[in-house]
Amino acid sequence: MDFETGQIVFSKSGHDKTLPFIVTAVDGEYLYLADGKNRRLEHPKRKKIKHVQGTKHVCEDIKKKLEEKSYLLDADILKAIKEYCKEM
Repeated sequence: MDFETGQIVFSKSGHDKTLPFIVTAVDGEYLYLADGKNRRLEHPKRKKIKHVQGTKHVCEDIKKKLEEKSYLLDADILKAIKEYCKEM
């Protein structure tokens, strides 16, 4: 599966197992993940691709803000994750 910024993923291993995150950057075999609460945008979690389970859901407004490097809050990330979890 190819990963892209703004995509919601779930951790498959580690102390954050089963928690949802949003991909803030893709760097080779690593993803940088933020959840807006424990992992903020200033210090995203660096995780190998094999340790995450991807979803088909991409938050387009967050993706756009990340690509344009425009103003994005941790609250925006947290809100997008909560909305996705409600839909499930």
